[in-house]
Amino acid sequence: MPIVRVLAISGSLRAASLNSALLRAVVCLAPADIRVELYTGLNNLPLFNPDIEITDASPVADFHARLLEADGVIIASPEYAHGVTGVMKNALDWMVGSEAFVGKPVALLNASPRATIAQASLKETLTVMSAQVVEAASITLPIIGSHLDEHGIIADPSITTAIREALRAFRMEIVNCKA
Repeated sequence: MPIVRVLAISGSLRAASLNSALLRAVVCLAPADIRVELYTGLNNLPLFNPDIEITDASPVADFHARLLEADGVIIASPEYAHGVTGVMKNALDWMVGSEAFVGKPVALLNASPRATIAQASLKETLTVMSAQVVEAASITLPIIGSHLDEHGIIADPSITTAIREALRAFRMEIVNCKA
């Protein structure tokens, strides 16, 4: 079976971010036929300005290129004031006028069952950008308040099982889209 390449993006810049810890766990739990790269450059993206071309800002050009190279994208983002984080929205705004998300399978991971409004908003934004949000791979996990870091997430059998099932569903959707 071919290896699928997935770009994982955390919508948080916090060093102790649960969403980033979740994605680091995903990197470790991914089976051999899924290569997950954790994108860490959101803090380098300038504020979105439609007068600037993607290719004129090297961090934006790099983000765009990584998205194009990926077979799928996993996003885990917290909710702030009932919305998507500013850094996540900024990153998506840079890609609105490009083909980066067109037809791209996307899985949305949520580390907090209470964070429903931002998840719905993120899904709406990605759908408008023509991404294919894969429901079977989009999961909410009860990590908030658990005091788990990525090692604790990996050690938790129920969370690990849910992540692996989501990754299998995501891979299957990616392979079906490519066929």
